[in-house]
Amino acid sequence: MSTQQGTVDYILEQSAAAGTVTARKMFGEFGLYCDGKIMALVCDDQLFIKPTEAGRAYLGTVTEGEPYPGAKPYFQIDGDLWDDADWLAGLVRVTAAELPLPKPKKPKK
Repeated sequence: MSTQQGTVDYILEQSAAAGTVTARKMFGEFGLYCDGKIMALVCDDQLFIKPTEAGRAYLGTVTEGEPYPGAKPYFQIDGDLWDDADWLAGLVRVTAAELPLPKPKKPKK
């Protein structure tokens, strides 16, 4: 099963206050970026946030799950929580703040 575009659009809309939040199709699913940092995956219409200490503190009670077989555990965010835009944007903001910027790509020769 793959993720519906409508699911990704809704998550992007709800978390827009966190900064520049975008999605990129990856391996048939989606990676979510905040200000250029990949901070979440949407797989099988489920939201998985990269684990950070700030995210763990923000969530309180954490549910972990694997976005795909063999993946490291991510914070699995229940769909009911997506409706609170301020809460979701806050989670995205604190998570992205702890993540490093992507390494610059080497120029092609």
